[in-house]
This record gives sequence, C-alpha cells and structure tokens, in this order.
Amino acid sequence: MNETTKNLATVAVFGATGHTGRFVVAELLRREMKPIAIARNPEALAAADFPETVDRRPATVDDGDSLDRALHGAQTVINCAGPFVDTAEAAAMRAKIHYLDVCAEQLAANGTLEKFDEPARKAGVVVVPSVAFYGGLPDLMATAALGQWDSADSIEIMIGLDSWHPTAGTRITIGRIGTPKVFTGGRLIPVPPSPARAKWDFGSQIGNQTLVEVPFSEMALIPRHVKTPEVRTYLNSVAVSDVQNAATPKPKPADETGRSQQRFVIEVEVRRGSGLRRATMRGRDIYAITAPLVCEAVERLLKGKVAAAGAYAPGEIFDAKHFLADIDPEHSSFEVTESSISSREEQEGKAS
Repeated sequence: MNETTKNLATVAVFGATGHTGRFVVAELLRREMKPIAIARNPEALAAADFPETVDRRPATVDDGDSLDRALHGAQTVINCAGPFVDTAEAAAMRAKIHYLDVCAEQLAANGTLEKFDEPARKAGVVVVPSVAFYGGLPDLMATAALGQWDSADSIEIMIGLDSWHPTAGTRITIGRIGTPKVFTGGRLIPVPPSPARAKWDFGSQIGNQTLVEVPFSEMALIPRHVKTPEVRTYLNSVAVSDVQNAATPKPKPADETGRSQQRFVIEVEVRRGSGLRRATMRGRDIYAITAPLVCEAVERLLKGKVAAAGAYAPGEIFDAKHFLADIDPEHSSFEVTESSISSREEQEGKAS
C-alpha cells in the first residue's frame, strides 16, 4: 500500500454487489475515496466487477462479529442492502463511524432517526438515513426551496418517471413496506384511497401525467425539521403500473457507467401565504442518481461540514441548496424558482 492509498478516505459499502451498491462503489472511486465492498454473498462478492484495489469483505446482519470485522478501518459506512428493516446501524455505532443508508421505507427511516440519535451522540458520529432518490432527495429539495422561510403552509412533491424497471431489491422492499402514511393536519395518517391531485405537467421530458399518492421516507424526514402541517407525495401512474407489474424487467444498462435510459423529473412546491417556491430536478436513472447523493453526503461528513453528532434527516444536517448545486451536472440539473399562488393559478387556467 503506497502513501497515497493510505491517505484516502475509507468508506465501507454494505450491499456493494447490489444494483445501487455498484453505483456507489464506482462513485467513491471517482471521488478518489477507498471503498470497502461488503456483501452477504461471498460468491457474488468475489465475482463482482470491481477493481483489484477494492477490498472485499463478506458479512451478514445476523452475525455482528462479521460486520464488526468488515467495518474495521472504515471512517463511514453506506448501507445499500435493503430491506432496511433488517439492516445494521448498530455495527456502525460499535465501530464509532458515520452511518448513511439509501432506504425509501418510512418505518425504517423513522426507526433509525428515533433509535440511533442518542447512540450516535454518545459515539460522536452522525447517522443519516434515506440519502437517496426517494426520501432524501425530496427532503433536500424542499429544504432548498424553503430558503429563509421558517415554516410552510404545505409541501407537495411530484415525481415523474418515464418508466420504472425495479430491481430485485426494490421488489423485496415493496413487499415488506407496510402501510404507507402521509403527513396531513400535522400528523401521519394512512394514505387516502384516492389521490387528491389528478394531473401534473412535468414538461417535455415526461409530459402531462396522471398522479397517484405514493409517500416514501420523506414523510419521516421533512416534518422532523420543517414546521409545516402538510407534506404530500405523488408519483405518476405510469411508474406505479410498471413497478406493480411482475413482468416488468430489471433496469437495462445503456452506457458504460451502467445507467439505464430512464428519465425522471421531481418538482417540489413549498407554499406559504400567497408565496410559492418550486424546486425542480431533472436527471437520468433513479438508482444511479443515489450514488452521487450519498457520496456527496459522505464527503461533507468527512470534511466536517456538518452539525454536531446525532441522527438527522438529510435536509436537516446539510446545506441543501449548495449540496444539490454541487451534484455533477452529468447526473442531474437543479433549480429553485419563486412566484405566487395567484400567478400559478392563472397559468393553470390558461393551460386548461
């Protein structure tokens, strides 16, 4: 090992052989960090197409000793191994290293924030769940749109995908996700049987889409640090139909990085009085975009650009606007605009 290798930030990736985990390992290497690839299946780990310099360590969540050995020498762990109701923040606390994950499940995110805040403070580390396309990205976008406002009347998240080819891990997670809830009237309640919003125009990439109310882990994240009585999330019905169809194939790589051709648009509207702020992000491949998001978070943690130790939502601990602006434009584009409720309603009237 040369001196350059010794000085690299060392980041463990649990679930490194999974679809998202591979993107994360590649992004860490691109950022000149040193990944430790951890996986439950030794054969898959040995067969993974990682550079020879990547350390490979088998471990399972039900064997605490194996996890402790796998995390030895790491400064941070990124957990990409869902379903996240089964996986292991406790090992990170024992190792006294930062913990991040990419979960979309409300129960898992909320449980991590509640259960590991005090242990993280005692260990002097930071825990951040859901640093991913679903959950963390809308949380960061809502926080960026909020700006200097200290509260909002409502936050609405509209997600449009031109298709959704789910991974095997996504299908397993959906099968165990439990009853999703929305944050309305200042409290969490089960998703109503019919969506409150029928259509949304995502522009030229995705077009005018029918929406279905489908909340993810942002329901555990945004109300934690934003004073608002209303958070609602909508996903276009095309994506919902794709993921519900057992015949929909897995994502297909379309370039040398492994990204698919899938396109996405997220628009987050924050309302306060007559004011309206909208954050918009456009990009390609919802699994691939998770890698720069979670690796940007790791980089900021390791550079000390965060608050005190403890468990936090992504938008609670990071400077959201600068965080999103720093994501490589090769992955996505981001902007925040401001108008008023009246001008928005006037535009909708003309469009109809």
